[in-house]
Order: sequence, then structure tokens, then C-alpha cells
Amino acid sequence: MNPHTWLLYALTVAVVSAIPGPNMLLVMSHSARHGWRRSTATMAGCLSALLVMISISAAGLGLLLQAWPRLFDTLRLLGAAYLVYLGVRTWRSAAHTDGWNDAPDDARHSPAALYRNGFLVASSNPKAILFAAALLPQFMNPQANWLVQFAQLVLTFAAIEVSWYFIYAASGDRLGALLRRAGVARAFHRATGGIFIAFGAAMAALRN
Repeated sequence: MNPHTWLLYALTVAVVSAIPGPNMLLVMSHSARHGWRRSTATMAGCLSALLVMISISAAGLGLLLQAWPRLFDTLRLLGAAYLVYLGVRTWRSAAHTDGWNDAPDDARHSPAALYRNGFLVASSNPKAILFAAALLPQFMNPQANWLVQFAQLVLTFAAIEVSWYFIYAASGDRLGALLRRAGVARAFHRATGGIFIAFGAAMAALRN
């Protein structure tokens, strides 16, 4: 791949990945709740879902979703419903928290649960498939080896995305001490729950 083309792609991905969204909010909140080390399970779940969606897009599902708007709308509304559910659950948990020290090791906060939560949140937006379908071809040379180029683009995306995960996780980790206070923890639950609900509502309101 031409170095200039790669640099332009890397800059584009860096800007898009930096924009706060459900993935970054989840990583930050899990890092604040559990510490950045445990939140790596959340990061792995988010990244796994995105890589799966990019691969699906490369296989042609992006074109299928464009050709069948009802299928896209169904996936979009299911994703929006999950984000709203997550937001409501987070909001309601504020009434039962005594700070960030409550039940840190129960099954809901196991690495598997954190991974699953990250995977579901990241896969809740089918627009990622369309985004990949629109973005990747712009940086691929039809005369060069398709598989090698795809691997380069995906590895670059993964490295940049993970870098932003750690930046957001570091921000969340710094909030951890404050969130041991019950009042602050309740406010954080309600704020993050409200933002997830807003993300879900905005996704549901979007039109293809």
C-alpha cells in the first residue's frame, strides 16, 4: 500500500475512533468501575465485534443492507433497543449503589460478562458495516493483492481503536477514587445510563 494512502487512512480512522460513542463510554465506565486492567475484557469485546463487522462488510453484507432497507432498519432498531435497555439498567442501578465498592466480583462483573457487554454494545450499530463498506474500498488498490491490503487496513484500524480504548480507560480509571463516594457513584450511574438511552433513541430516530 502506498505510504501516503495508508497515512490518510490512519488519520481518518484516528479521528472517527476518537469521537465519543457507546463503545468509548462503556470502556470508560467499566474502567472507572473495575479499573483499567479488568476493563481490557470490555475492550476485547468491543474490538472483536468491530472486527467481525468489518469482515462481514468485506464479504458484501454492506451492499445487502443498502439493498434491503428493512433488514437494516430491523438490525438498527434491535441495536437501539439494547442500548436503551443497558441505559435503563444502569440508571436503575444507581438507586442500589453505595459506591464503587459494592459487589465488585459477582458474575455480572466477571471478565466473560464484561467481554459480552462490550461485544453487544459494539455490535449494536449496523452502520459500522456500512461505514466499513464505504471506507475500505477508498483506500484499496484494485490492482494489488486484496487480502494483503485488507489485512493492513484492519490491523491499522485495530491498533488505533485499541489506543483510544486505553486513553478512555485511563480517564475512567482516574474517576475511580471519586466514584467510591455513594453520591458521586449514583450521579455517574444516572449520567451514563442517560447517555446510553440517548444513544439508543438517536439510533432509533435515524433514517437509512
